[in-house]
Amino acid sequence: MVILFPAILSAEVSWNELRGDHFIIYYIEGEKFAKHVLRKAEGYYKQIAADLGYQRYSDFWQWENRVKIYLYKTQEDFLKDTGRQSWSHGMADYFNKEIRSYMWKEGFVESLLPHEITHLVFRDYVGFKGEIPLWLDEGVAEWEEVPKRAVARQSMKIFLEEGRKYPLKDLTQIDIRNVKIELAVRLFYVQSVSVVDFLISEHGAERFIAFCRQLRDGKSLDEGLKFAYADRIRDLNQLEEQWLKYIQETP
Repeated sequence: MVILFPAILSAEVSWNELRGDHFIIYYIEGEKFAKHVLRKAEGYYKQIAADLGYQRYSDFWQWENRVKIYLYKTQEDFLKDTGRQSWSHGMADYFNKEIRSYMWKEGFVESLLPHEITHLVFRDYVGFKGEIPLWLDEGVAEWEEVPKRAVARQSMKIFLEEGRKYPLKDLTQIDIRNVKIELAVRLFYVQSVSVVDFLISEHGAERFIAFCRQLRDGKSLDEGLKFAYADRIRDLNQLEEQWLKYIQETP
Protein backbone atom coordinates (compact mmCIF):
# COMPACT_ATOMS: atom_id res chain seq x y z
CA MET A 1 0.00 0.00 0.00
CA VAL A 2 1.30 3.47 -0.91
CA ILE A 3 0.25 6.93 0.22
CA LEU A 4 1.04 10.22 -1.44
CA PHE A 5 0.97 12.46 1.61
CA PRO A 6 3.02 12.81 4.79
CA ALA A 7 2.24 10.75 7.87
CA ILE A 8 1.20 12.30 11.17
CA LEU A 9 4.07 12.08 13.63
CA SER A 10 3.72 12.11 17.38
CA ALA A 11 6.18 14.36 19.18
CA GLU A 12 6.11 11.93 22.11
CA VAL A 13 7.75 9.07 20.21
CA SER A 14 11.44 8.59 21.04
CA TRP A 15 13.26 6.76 18.24
CA ASN A 16 16.46 4.74 18.25
CA GLU A 17 18.39 4.85 14.99
CA LEU A 18 20.42 2.50 12.77
CA ARG A 19 22.12 3.77 9.60
CA GLY A 20 22.97 1.78 6.49
CA ASP A 21 24.18 2.75 3.03
CA HIS A 22 20.71 3.44 1.64
CA PHE A 23 18.36 3.24 4.65
CA ILE A 24 17.96 4.63 8.16
CA ILE A 25 15.94 2.45 10.52
CA TYR A 26 14.05 4.15 13.35
CA TYR A 27 12.73 1.85 16.10
CA ILE A 28 11.41 2.04 19.65
CA GLU A 29 12.73 -1.30 20.87
CA GLY A 30 13.88 -4.60 19.34
CA GLU A 31 17.37 -3.77 18.09
CA LYS A 32 17.95 -7.30 16.79
CA PHE A 33 14.85 -7.15 14.59
CA ALA A 34 15.75 -3.62 13.43
CA LYS A 35 19.22 -4.80 12.37
CA HIS A 36 17.62 -7.69 10.48
CA VAL A 37 15.30 -5.25 8.68
CA LEU A 38 18.26 -3.04 7.74
CA ARG A 39 20.24 -5.98 6.31
CA LYS A 40 17.27 -7.20 4.30
CA ALA A 41 16.40 -3.69 3.07
CA GLU A 42 19.93 -3.14 1.73
CA GLY A 43 19.80 -6.52 -0.02
CA TYR A 44 16.37 -5.85 -1.49
CA TYR A 45 17.45 -2.45 -2.75
CA LYS A 46 20.36 -3.91 -4.72
CA GLN A 47 18.29 -6.79 -6.08
CA ILE A 48 15.35 -4.60 -7.09
CA ALA A 49 17.61 -2.11 -8.88
CA ALA A 50 19.29 -4.97 -10.73
CA ASP A 51 16.03 -6.74 -11.59
CA LEU A 52 14.43 -3.64 -13.02
CA GLY A 53 17.53 -2.22 -14.66
CA TYR A 54 17.42 0.88 -12.47
CA GLN A 55 21.05 1.06 -11.40
CA ARG A 56 21.90 4.71 -11.11
CA TYR A 57 24.77 6.93 -10.12
CA SER A 58 26.75 5.76 -7.10
CA ASP A 59 25.18 8.06 -4.48
CA PHE A 60 21.56 7.19 -5.35
CA TRP A 61 19.60 6.92 -2.06
CA GLN A 62 22.71 7.72 -0.04
CA TRP A 63 23.68 10.33 2.53
CA GLU A 64 20.79 12.76 2.97
CA ASN A 65 18.76 10.86 0.36
CA ARG A 66 18.56 7.64 2.38
CA VAL A 67 15.10 6.11 2.81
CA LYS A 68 13.74 6.18 6.36
CA ILE A 69 12.01 3.09 7.75
CA TYR A 70 9.99 3.57 10.95
CA LEU A 71 9.17 0.49 13.05
CA TYR A 72 6.54 1.03 15.74
CA LYS A 73 6.23 -1.32 18.73
CA THR A 74 2.70 -2.46 17.85
CA GLN A 75 0.11 -2.12 15.12
CA GLU A 76 -1.95 -0.02 17.53
CA ASP A 77 0.91 2.46 17.90
CA PHE A 78 1.39 2.52 14.12
CA LEU A 79 -2.30 3.20 13.47
CA LYS A 80 -2.52 5.86 16.18
CA ASP A 81 0.50 7.80 14.96
CA THR A 82 -0.24 7.61 11.24
CA GLY A 83 -4.03 7.70 11.15
CA ARG A 84 -4.28 4.66 8.86
CA GLN A 85 -7.27 2.34 8.55
CA SER A 86 -7.53 -0.59 11.00
CA TRP A 87 -6.55 -3.16 8.34
CA SER A 88 -3.29 -1.39 7.49
CA HIS A 89 0.07 -3.02 8.27
CA GLY A 90 2.37 -0.52 6.62
CA MET A 91 2.67 2.33 4.17
CA ALA A 92 5.13 4.11 1.91
CA ASP A 93 5.36 7.86 1.42
CA TYR A 94 6.75 8.61 -2.04
CA PHE A 95 7.53 12.25 -1.50
CA ASN A 96 9.34 11.91 1.83
CA LYS A 97 10.96 8.55 1.01
CA GLU A 98 9.61 6.84 4.10
CA ILE A 99 8.23 3.42 4.98
CA ARG A 100 6.24 2.96 8.17
CA SER A 101 5.20 -0.29 9.80
CA TYR A 102 5.54 -2.05 13.15
CA MET A 103 7.44 -4.91 14.78
CA TRP A 104 5.56 -7.80 13.20
CA LYS A 105 7.73 -10.68 12.05
CA GLU A 106 5.47 -12.82 9.90
CA GLY A 107 5.28 -11.38 6.41
CA PHE A 108 6.92 -8.01 7.01
CA VAL A 109 10.50 -8.77 5.95
CA GLU A 110 9.50 -11.25 3.24
CA SER A 111 6.55 -9.42 1.76
CA LEU A 112 5.74 -5.86 2.80
CA LEU A 113 9.35 -4.64 2.92
CA PRO A 114 10.36 -5.55 -0.68
CA HIS A 115 6.94 -4.43 -1.91
CA GLU A 116 7.20 -0.94 -0.44
CA ILE A 117 10.88 -0.51 -1.38
CA THR A 118 9.94 -1.39 -4.97
CA HIS A 119 7.21 1.26 -4.97
CA LEU A 120 9.78 3.87 -3.92
CA VAL A 121 12.44 2.73 -6.41
CA PHE A 122 9.92 2.58 -9.25
CA ARG A 123 8.37 5.97 -8.55
CA ASP A 124 11.74 7.55 -7.96
CA TYR A 125 12.55 6.60 -11.53
CA VAL A 126 9.25 7.22 -13.36
CA GLY A 127 8.15 10.25 -11.30
CA PHE A 128 4.59 11.56 -11.35
CA LYS A 129 4.30 13.52 -14.60
CA GLY A 130 3.59 10.56 -16.87
CA GLU A 131 0.38 8.54 -16.80
CA ILE A 132 1.56 5.40 -15.03
CA PRO A 133 -1.37 2.97 -14.66
CA LEU A 134 -1.95 1.57 -11.20
CA TRP A 135 -1.65 -2.00 -12.49
CA LEU A 136 1.93 -1.32 -13.60
CA ASP A 137 2.90 0.29 -10.29
CA GLU A 138 1.35 -2.51 -8.22
CA GLY A 139 2.45 -5.23 -10.64
CA VAL A 140 6.10 -4.25 -10.33
CA ALA A 141 5.88 -4.13 -6.51
CA GLU A 142 4.14 -7.52 -6.37
CA TRP A 143 6.71 -9.00 -8.79
CA GLU A 144 9.52 -8.11 -6.41
CA GLU A 145 7.86 -10.30 -3.78
CA VAL A 146 9.64 -13.14 -5.55
CA PRO A 147 7.46 -16.10 -4.42
CA LYS A 148 4.42 -14.35 -5.91
CA ARG A 149 5.76 -14.78 -9.46
CA ALA A 150 5.11 -18.52 -9.61
CA VAL A 151 1.89 -18.13 -7.61
CA ALA A 152 0.63 -15.50 -10.05
CA ARG A 153 1.35 -17.71 -13.06
CA GLN A 154 -0.66 -20.59 -11.64
CA SER A 155 -3.42 -18.35 -10.27
CA MET A 156 -3.78 -16.62 -13.63
CA LYS A 157 -4.14 -19.99 -15.36
CA ILE A 158 -7.00 -20.81 -13.01
CA PHE A 159 -8.65 -17.44 -13.57
CA LEU A 160 -8.44 -17.92 -17.34
CA GLU A 161 -9.91 -21.42 -17.09
CA GLU A 162 -12.82 -19.84 -15.22
CA GLY A 163 -13.17 -17.22 -17.95
CA ARG A 164 -11.98 -14.40 -15.71
CA LYS A 165 -9.65 -11.62 -16.83
CA TYR A 166 -9.68 -7.89 -17.35
CA PRO A 167 -9.11 -6.68 -20.91
CA LEU A 168 -5.89 -4.68 -20.59
CA LYS A 169 -7.63 -1.49 -21.68
CA ASP A 170 -10.09 -1.97 -18.79
CA LEU A 171 -7.31 -2.93 -16.38
CA THR A 172 -5.59 0.36 -17.17
CA GLN A 173 -8.66 2.33 -16.09
CA ILE A 174 -9.24 0.56 -12.77
CA ASP A 175 -8.48 2.24 -9.46
CA ILE A 176 -8.51 -0.88 -7.32
CA ARG A 177 -8.47 1.23 -4.16
CA ASN A 178 -12.16 1.91 -4.78
CA VAL A 179 -13.12 -1.75 -5.33
CA LYS A 180 -14.55 -3.72 -2.41
CA ILE A 181 -15.25 -7.10 -4.08
CA GLU A 182 -12.52 -9.45 -2.87
CA LEU A 183 -12.39 -11.60 -6.01
CA ALA A 184 -12.13 -8.52 -8.25
CA VAL A 185 -9.27 -7.18 -6.12
CA ARG A 186 -7.43 -10.50 -6.21
CA LEU A 187 -7.83 -10.74 -9.99
CA PHE A 188 -6.48 -7.21 -10.38
CA TYR A 189 -3.30 -7.97 -8.44
CA VAL A 190 -2.74 -11.42 -9.96
CA GLN A 191 -3.20 -10.12 -13.50
CA SER A 192 -1.04 -7.05 -12.85
CA VAL A 193 1.96 -9.04 -11.60
CA SER A 194 1.38 -11.61 -14.35
CA VAL A 195 1.64 -9.00 -17.12
CA VAL A 196 4.77 -7.47 -15.55
CA ASP A 197 6.25 -10.96 -15.19
CA PHE A 198 5.65 -11.56 -18.90
CA LEU A 199 7.27 -8.28 -19.95
CA ILE A 200 10.39 -8.76 -17.82
CA SER A 201 10.83 -12.54 -17.99
CA GLU A 202 10.08 -12.89 -21.69
CA HIS A 203 11.59 -9.66 -23.04
CA GLY A 204 14.17 -8.61 -20.45
CA ALA A 205 14.75 -5.74 -18.03
CA GLU A 206 16.36 -3.51 -20.67
CA ARG A 207 13.23 -3.31 -22.80
CA PHE A 208 11.07 -2.93 -19.70
CA ILE A 209 13.04 0.06 -18.47
CA ALA A 210 12.88 1.59 -21.94
CA PHE A 211 9.09 1.17 -21.82
CA CYS A 212 8.89 2.81 -18.39
CA ARG A 213 11.16 5.62 -19.55
CA GLN A 214 8.71 6.44 -22.33
CA LEU A 215 5.82 6.60 -19.85
CA ARG A 216 7.94 8.80 -17.58
CA ASP A 217 8.46 11.17 -20.49
CA GLY A 218 4.74 11.50 -21.17
CA LYS A 219 4.13 8.86 -23.83
CA SER A 220 0.96 6.76 -23.84
CA LEU A 221 1.02 3.02 -23.13
CA ASP A 222 0.71 2.21 -26.83
CA GLU A 223 3.50 4.66 -27.70
CA GLY A 224 5.73 3.26 -24.98
CA LEU A 225 5.16 -0.32 -26.10
CA LYS A 226 5.77 0.54 -29.75
CA PHE A 227 9.07 2.23 -28.86
CA ALA A 228 10.43 -0.40 -26.47
CA TYR A 229 9.08 -3.54 -28.15
CA ALA A 230 8.86 -2.30 -31.73
CA ASP A 231 9.52 -5.67 -33.38
CA ARG A 232 7.31 -7.60 -30.94
CA ILE A 233 4.56 -5.57 -29.26
CA ARG A 234 3.09 -2.46 -30.81
CA ASP A 235 0.05 -1.75 -28.62
CA LEU A 236 -2.07 -2.98 -25.69
CA ASN A 237 -4.02 -5.38 -27.91
CA GLN A 238 -0.84 -7.14 -29.04
CA LEU A 239 0.45 -7.16 -25.46
CA GLU A 240 -2.74 -8.86 -24.31
CA GLU A 241 -2.56 -11.47 -27.07
CA GLN A 242 1.07 -12.35 -26.36
CA TRP A 243 0.63 -12.31 -22.58
CA LEU A 244 -2.31 -14.74 -22.81
CA LYS A 245 -0.28 -17.06 -25.03
CA TYR A 246 2.61 -16.86 -22.53
CA ILE A 247 0.33 -17.84 -19.63
CA GLN A 248 -1.19 -20.73 -21.54
CA GLU A 249 2.17 -22.13 -22.69
CA THR A 250 4.20 -21.61 -19.49
CA PRO A 251 4.23 -24.69 -17.18
